[in-house]
Amino acid sequence: MPPTNKTVPESVEHPNTDIETPIPDLKPWFRTVDDLGGRISWSELFDNDHPVELDIGCGRGLFLVTAAEANPGTNYLGFEIDYREGRRAAKRLQKRQMPNARVIGGDCRAVLEKLIASSSVRAAHVYFPDPWWKKRHRRRRIFTDEFVTWLHRIVEQNGHVHSWTDVGDYFEVISGLMDHHKGFVTLPTPAERAPEHDMDYQTSFERKKRKAGCTIWRGLWQRVELSVD
Repeated sequence: MPPTNKTVPESVEHPNTDIETPIPDLKPWFRTVDDLGGRISWSELFDNDHPVELDIGCGRGLFLVTAAEANPGTNYLGFEIDYREGRRAAKRLQKRQMPNARVIGGDCRAVLEKLIASSSVRAAHVYFPDPWWKKRHRRRRIFTDEFVTWLHRIVEQNGHVHSWTDVGDYFEVISGLMDHHKGFVTLPTPAERAPEHDMDYQTSFERKKRKAGCTIWRGLWQRVELSVD
């Protein structure tokens, strides 16, 4: 079965002591899937009506922070199934008091399927999704026919889907799903650029892999209306 939402502990025990440290309240920068309750209202979540972009698997939040700082007129929502990593990303947003970036902890699939209005997202970014190396685990990969269908539903007309990975065979799967969906047009591969400093990468994982000399595969697709035969 695919991974389910993790339980968020109310406190963390210090090793070798009886002291418990309460988890800090990171709202509004961090919420869980269970906190949502129902369909997301972008204007309520961000307190404005700016365009929204999703960062699916946001990790520690380098892309969220960089993109939100560079584009104050765009709202960014990150999803992270690992609560610890999601909270780390939210702490970066809280430290900067960023009004246009948020993180939701938990499995994003139920949210994408049911809780986001159709054609309400300008772009979806899926950077370095977990490849689930073992063959028996590959059904847990985020990219499936169903996932691509959800992306087509929530991304607006002429909006974009971005996906990068350092795993060549997984990129073949991703590009195969996206290239053959009639609701997406494949655009030219985004060029790799030289970073100007150590934080000038799309994600922390890209920085790690490029420094290790790994190849990064990049894909970009534009959402179009499905043709009626």
